Amino acid sequence: MINELIERLFDYTYAIVEGEIKSGKKHRQACQRFLNDIEKLKDENCAYYFDAEELENFYEWSGMFKHTKGVLAGKPIELTNFQLFLVANIFCWKRKVDDTRRFRKAYIQMARKNAKTQFLALITSYAAFLSEEQEECYIAGWNRDQSTICYNEVLSQIRACDLLKGKYSDSYGKITHHKSGSIIQPLSREARKTGDGKNPSIAVIDEYHAHETSEIYDVLVSGMVARKNPLIAIITTAGFDLSKPCFTEYQYVSRLLDPDIESKNEEYFVMICELDSEDDIKDESNWIKANPIVATYQKGIESIRSELNVALEVPEKMRSFLTKNMDKWVDMKENGYMDISKWRKCKGEMIPLGETSFYLGIDMSLTTDLTSCGWVGVKDGMFYVGQHSFMPEQRLKERMATDKQRYDLWAEQGYLTLTPGETIDYKVVEEWILNYIRSNRIQVKESGYDKWKAEHIAQDLQAEGIVMVEIPQRISMLTLPTTGFREKVYEGKVIHDGDPLLEWAISNAVIKQDDQENMMISKKVSKNRIDPIASIINAYARAMYDNHSVDLNSHFLGGWSL
Repeated sequence: MINELIERLFDYTYAIVEGEIKSGKKHRQACQRFLNDIEKLKDENCAYYFDAEELENFYEWSGMFKHTKGVLAGKPIELTNFQLFLVANIFCWKRKVDDTRRFRKAYIQMARKNAKTQFLALITSYAAFLSEEQEECYIAGWNRDQSTICYNEVLSQIRACDLLKGKYSDSYGKITHHKSGSIIQPLSREARKTGDGKNPSIAVIDEYHAHETSEIYDVLVSGMVARKNPLIAIITTAGFDLSKPCFTEYQYVSRLLDPDIESKNEEYFVMICELDSEDDIKDESNWIKANPIVATYQKGIESIRSELNVALEVPEKMRSFLTKNMDKWVDMKENGYMDISKWRKCKGEMIPLGETSFYLGIDMSLTTDLTSCGWVGVKDGMFYVGQHSFMPEQRLKERMATDKQRYDLWAEQGYLTLTPGETIDYKVVEEWILNYIRSNRIQVKESGYDKWKAEHIAQDLQAEGIVMVEIPQRISMLTLPTTGFREKVYEGKVIHDGDPLLEWAISNAVIKQDDQENMMISKKVSKNRIDPIASIINAYARAMYDNHSVDLNSHFLGGWSL
């Protein structure tokens, strides 16, 4: 059996690398990494060895169970060649010094319906039931529903296995293996069960793209310090919010696979099955890149084809199709204001703002929250933008905990001022604005402001010679600057310096629309703070008229038809 499995493993790996099986670039890189590591075994100083018996053990373990869902429901599980490759990497590479697993982390990303949950369940039960140690195995989703999906799959598999009857118990939301004392338990932030105080040996992070923060991940990783043979497995599809921790992890592990980047981590296994950037989603031959299992049988192809047809007819469904079926990361937050990738492309060299037609924008807040001053400098059809925000110093730790952001770092970088005390002293804001204007030799043409909470500072700035223009925070009044600023970004006519606080605010911004398709970014529907981009839109509300940047006749008359 071992020889047969090894032959299947290498036949598959070479078929991917040599292009006999169509695959994405990162899939090929993962297979080439495996072959390179096999080649290193010839060196007697290599720190690792390959334990083929472990592959046979896992194969036989999985064969004890049956498919619980889909067209194969009720039939014994037979690992595909793709799954054999995953098992061979995660479990078979071991350290010569102590026979523990080489890989302490695994990141696996592929489209949905490719037996991810089934594979997670097999990993978890294999580790818990066959270990000689008392293992703590946790399945972590962001919410209760997600974390229990895999847990219930484990239960379904072991309950249908006659050989395991009487060898475990399941009660109080936990599976306990009698012989070893090992446990399997679901965790979720929603259930207030995040792993605090636990000592996990196996941690499965399910659908990491849905996690709002890295809170659960961080707690589980820190709890593994005392474990001799830990494993944290992240299995996910792509997502549509590039500000979430999963995308950061995706970027990191992508670098680990890239042979042209000297960023190596010998303890981290990576498999990413995705369409390449240039691939046509309508070309069915490309689908196997993201669907290494589903795209190998006819009913699977038909299912993907059906979902594509719906997405082509209903544009609102395309985001889900790209992320869930093609495993492509896209920045298309539901009702999100802006494609953050287009914003990032606008990062460039700023010019002295004193050489521009300069417009201010002010967005005041409650005295305990974030207050922002934005600006737009116009020159030669380009818009140079930036912001500076203010937060009470004594609220810093509280805001960092609730918002999960490094406000302290942004303050060090000069994008945020921490004002003394528990509330914002608006006099500090006013003084900062005046100092900024004077030090940069700026002539302010106009300053747009929201009347709420800003009347006093508006009067003071007006007394300093700055023309203050109220920007009513009504959807009918904000539609033009909101859509106009986004258009300038997409046209590449906006330049910024890469301010991370501003980028975060833009990624948070969600729009609301009325029946006439007017729109504005809304603090009520946006989950996190958007004050920095709101202040820039207030500035742009005046800057857009500079040198006839906006064709008002086109705007107001274009909507009429006879």
